[in-house]
Amino acid sequence: MEQIIFSPKSLGSALKRQRKIKNLSQNEVGTPFKIDQTTVSSIEQGASGTRLETLFRMLAALDLEMLIRPKKPIKTKKGDNW
Repeated sequence: MEQIIFSPKSLGSALKRQRKIKNLSQNEVGTPFKIDQTTVSSIEQGASGTRLETLFRMLAALDLEMLIRPKKPIKTKKGDNW
């Protein structure tokens, strides 16, 4: 499933959704990639300041990849538009 990500919060929600689809706990996602449970939780809650290395390890843990493409106009909630 593809999803447009427009903020740390939407990224966190997408990662959490994928983790739940795979029926994995936060520990099960993080442990093999040396990400502690509190960090997984923080990312899923949309906390800013996540290191790129940590984000890529979490993507790998969930068998996901990042795609960069030109932005299409989308309607966002006030304050979510970057």
